[in-house]
Amino acid sequence: MDRRQFQLALAGLLGGLAPAARATNVVEFAPVRPGRPLVFPFDHGAHPAFRTEWWYVTGWLKQPDGSPLGFQTTFFRVRTGLGDANPSAFAPRQLIMAHAAVADPKLGRLRHDQRSARAGFGRAGAAEAQTRVWVGDWRLEQSPEGYRAVVQAADFAYALSLVPPSPPLLNGVDGFSAKAADPRHASYYYSRPQLAVTGTVTLSGQQTPVTGRAWLDHEWSSELLPPGAQGWDWVGLNLDDGSALMAFRMRGGTNQPLWSAATFSPAKGSARQLKPEEVVFEPLRRWTSARTGISYPVEWTLRIGSRRLHLQALFDDQELDSRRSTGAVYWEGAVRVLEGDAEIGRGYLELTGYGERIRVG
Repeated sequence: MDRRQFQLALAGLLGGLAPAARATNVVEFAPVRPGRPLVFPFDHGAHPAFRTEWWYVTGWLKQPDGSPLGFQTTFFRVRTGLGDANPSAFAPRQLIMAHAAVADPKLGRLRHDQRSARAGFGRAGAAEAQTRVWVGDWRLEQSPEGYRAVVQAADFAYALSLVPPSPPLLNGVDGFSAKAADPRHASYYYSRPQLAVTGTVTLSGQQTPVTGRAWLDHEWSSELLPPGAQGWDWVGLNLDDGSALMAFRMRGGTNQPLWSAATFSPAKGSARQLKPEEVVFEPLRRWTSARTGISYPVEWTLRIGSRRLHLQALFDDQELDSRRSTGAVYWEGAVRVLEGDAEIGRGYLELTGYGERIRVG
């Protein structure tokens, strides 16, 4: 079911309710509160009482000839707030959406696709207590060995195994990740950096074995964007020495920074949370999409404490148009990480809200 079909079905459902029923159908989403510890393996799974949730995997792959590819797999679960009191299996209580992409420098743009479906009837769902989320034959599943991401799109496919080398990396304060000074605006958030990847990618009908390194984020919340926020800039970076860095900033309507945060995980030792003033995103170069007219900063200096990292896009056109599912157009791209003149790692950069204000929930 695409977004338009879902909207029509939703309109039909609401139209069948009496006005009084619609007026009193108030849903309370579960709150995010500090001090609630993340518990594994339970928190690898879905949290259906919260408004929004996503499992997000990005990474760099190497083909047999040494040439690089980037890939993205994202699954979203949305509690719609509709039909909670309706016993019908057709009530659209939970919606599952998915985005998938392959970044191929030889093509010079993203191959990407998207799906959405109402949870239920085996067509789509998100399991609790372990990572298992799917839409049709697209899936992200967890096993004792790691994760498995499988996507079959119109012009590309991949089947990838991802093995984490270490326990989950908790972002914020023990997994409580603030998005503003007001603690109401927060999520539960952890990452799995430095995932070892093996599998296959199929492009133009040709299947190729690949290896690589990836990053997984899992985040859930019930809050909308903080007041005045237009979107965010985010990076997940796997560095060559085994360390890893997650950093983001919330951004206002004139692109002024509103809030920043970062987690640095050394190759050995404990992770460190950085203060907002220690995380500075400085755009260096912009690229404008000929399809949408949106201008994105695709090259950056990222200041993390006393370090200055230079982020360079694998190629400029990594725009993803998801208006048929989540309604957003955003830039999701593979980037190289340099410090001084040396390349020290690779990762992914996400840029949202550079066209319309990003919608969450």
